[in-house]
Amino acid sequence: MTPFYGHGISLRPEHHPAVLAEPLPVDWVEVISERFLDARGGARFEVLETVRRQAPVALHGTSLSIGSVDPLDESYLRRLRALVDRVEPVWVSDHLAWSSLGGRDLELLPLPYNEECLRHVVRRASAVQDVLGPTPLLLENPATCLEFTTSTLSESEFLAAVAQQSGCGILLDLNNVQVAAANHAFDPAAYLDALPVDAVRQIHLSGHVRHGALAIDTHEGPIPDEVWSLYVQALRRFGPVSTIVEWDTHVPPLPALVAECRKAAAMEGGPA
Repeated sequence: MTPFYGHGISLRPEHHPAVLAEPLPVDWVEVISERFLDARGGARFEVLETVRRQAPVALHGTSLSIGSVDPLDESYLRRLRALVDRVEPVWVSDHLAWSSLGGRDLELLPLPYNEECLRHVVRRASAVQDVLGPTPLLLENPATCLEFTTSTLSESEFLAAVAQQSGCGILLDLNNVQVAAANHAFDPAAYLDALPVDAVRQIHLSGHVRHGALAIDTHEGPIPDEVWSLYVQALRRFGPVSTIVEWDTHVPPLPALVAECRKAAAMEGGPA
């Protein structure tokens, strides 16, 4: 059974002084893996060690490039495993996307959802889990504005198959579901229904903007009403799921994120 860690935030550098100055006001914390991969100590690790003494920590990455045709970056994986050994996170997550080509870093890009790509991603997810050892790997659904004509599966079917065939978990980003649903005209509730209940181990809540008919993932809050509505539907389907609030641009003071966290807890019926 997947542990339930409650409601937390994705920690940003803007919040480090507050975290050092007062007790952590949330249940758990997610940090970006790449910000700590090459750090031996210093102010960043002082913050991380302070957080670890108070609450569970998850590592969330952007550089795994699970869907790329480039070989898995062995140097990155070694450094990630070293960070895992040091931090002892509850799990490691990254994106169901590709972000490298020919050794060059790119933005997170979508995949063609077909059987060939499925086999490719499952092999790579299994290889990453071998490196991580007992620490679970979670893959996050992307926010997309385009689709491949070669896709033969829906995104939710593809993500479900990756989880079932590789054994990895799912980080369900409800904002990304809402963005993709708006851009590709599908029912977000049907997306949730296609996912295996036992594979969804974490939820992300964040915001987006609309430019005409196009929805763009900005991870800027406050969380829109339509994402909150989808959160309620997700709770009905999956039950209590460890939840993280993300706010990446125009980051406000920590109390604004804590307020969103407490709203999520209240919707779930947990402590505010």
